[in-house]
Amino acid sequence: MKILLILNDPPYGTERSFNALRLARALVAKEGTELRVFLIGDAVGCAVSGQKTPDGYYNLDKMILSLARKGATVGCCGTCIEARGITEEMLTEGARRSSMDELTEWTLSAEKVLVF
Repeated sequence: MKILLILNDPPYGTERSFNALRLARALVAKEGTELRVFLIGDAVGCAVSGQKTPDGYYNLDKMILSLARKGATVGCCGTCIEARGITEEMLTEGARRSSMDELTEWTLSAEKVLVF
């Protein structure tokens, strides 16, 4: 099954992006699942590498890296990263610059789209 998750919220301050990535982790573990994650708006901050969080606190860039290593595709809105001064070099391994055109294609090919 082809699943697309679209995240809008910042990495910290709410738990929406964290919970979306938790779900993504469960989905990518299911055989036969093709998972794509698109970060848009403030959610692009989730993919900035080297986040420093308190001990025991979740770290979203590490969660994204883990998803990518398990086969998920992670795209970050190019306009959104530019607006926030984030360069492609600042993105965690496994996340990459993407576009609305690619999000459109992902949406049209997905069997399920979940928005957080």
